[in-house]
Amino acid sequence: MDNKVVFDKNLIRRYDTFGPRYTSYPTAVQFTTDYGADDYLNWTKHSNEDPIPAPLSLYLHIPFCDTICYYCGCSKVITKDKSKATPYIKLLKQEIKLQGALFAKDREVTQIHWGGGTPTFLDDKEIYEIIECIRENFNVPASGQVEFGIEVDPRTVDEQRIKNLANMGFNRISFGVQDFDHDVQTAVNRIQSTEEIKNHITDARANKFESINIDLMYGLPKQTLTSFTKTLETTIELGPDRLAIYNYAHLPEMFKPQRRINEEELPSAEEKLNILQLCIDTLQSAGYVYIGMDHFAKESDDLVRAQQQGSLHRNFQGYSTNADCDMIAMGITAISHVGDNYSQNVRTIEEYQSRLDKGEIPIFRGIELEDDDVLRQDVINQLMCNSSLDISRLEQRWRINFESYFRSSLKNLTQMADDGLLEMGKTKLTITTKGRLLTRSICMQFDRYLQEKNSNRFSRVI
Repeated sequence: MDNKVVFDKNLIRRYDTFGPRYTSYPTAVQFTTDYGADDYLNWTKHSNEDPIPAPLSLYLHIPFCDTICYYCGCSKVITKDKSKATPYIKLLKQEIKLQGALFAKDREVTQIHWGGGTPTFLDDKEIYEIIECIRENFNVPASGQVEFGIEVDPRTVDEQRIKNLANMGFNRISFGVQDFDHDVQTAVNRIQSTEEIKNHITDARANKFESINIDLMYGLPKQTLTSFTKTLETTIELGPDRLAIYNYAHLPEMFKPQRRINEEELPSAEEKLNILQLCIDTLQSAGYVYIGMDHFAKESDDLVRAQQQGSLHRNFQGYSTNADCDMIAMGITAISHVGDNYSQNVRTIEEYQSRLDKGEIPIFRGIELEDDDVLRQDVINQLMCNSSLDISRLEQRWRINFESYFRSSLKNLTQMADDGLLEMGKTKLTITTKGRLLTRSICMQFDRYLQEKNSNRFSRVI
């Protein structure tokens, strides 16, 4: 049976509304400052007391970049002064110590991910110091047993740096490319040579990285169907294990760097849709499996196997094979998920220092999930990860009557089913190959917090 996603332009136009990406449920829009560090401390204590405590996943946010990419909407600090990172590293190590003291030492770390910003803004000595601090304060098994990933700006590494990262334990690497076309790179102020990136991937393979990812972006200025065809051809030639192709959302009123983009150079809505279709068709023909949202992977990849086994999970880093972990996120703006709650760190380095100088976990908002939230989180995660929902198992697990509990949701899904986006049975709900690109629109029908269907607080579904 061919499970390749089908690109139906008419359906996409009809259901391409604004909606959450569901890296969490409830989304960060629902976080409140009524939730603070004391609430988080209670949840960590509670999580340690579980009969079988969950393993741990660690995320570290490194906010520094030495140049501004005009498309970027991430939390970042732009500076060419490398010494600016020194006080932040000291603070980050303080938080690592505080967080490590909260969790039982028999709870193993199974995943560590460094994001940003640009983690490789730091030099090798600084990265090593942070890793050592993690190992001193958390139960981290031998490096080969831990999924240890880092996001890399190709302009900040060379052959020796990639070798050093491997020697420090990193076994997964993600290169932020966005586009191989020079004119597009110039328009977004991110110029990097194709040859340079090819060499980095060769070096990563030579140093036995288990997984190599490339990030691309569609909808950038000066992109055309012809230019992005060449970018995809180059990407396929490089053969990364995973690919993420993100939709550029032009929101200059929210993200100041985007004001430097010439709006007249952005592809039209129709051209952007054509580029997305090109990505879907080209990558599937090249043997990549569409995981969901923006992600593709080779058939041999762990993500594909997890999806086939029904154990795939979605979190703030995207799709993950570590479904049963408590996530401890450290650094400014970082979002943790421990037990049935989410918590977010303060947004600025000044606030971060103020909290840590007092010996406080630097949390400023979050949310404790109600039973209904956890149930809907379960539903949305299954749909986002597996493209299906086992209604019988859900009813047994939650002791509910699905049809009665989700009456309004099912009513809203009826038209979608009539349009061929999903199949609704008594014991199973299945998203069709035509509906998979619109999974977010389907999940929105189970989101009780969405009052305005076209709220521009979120990006477009496609």
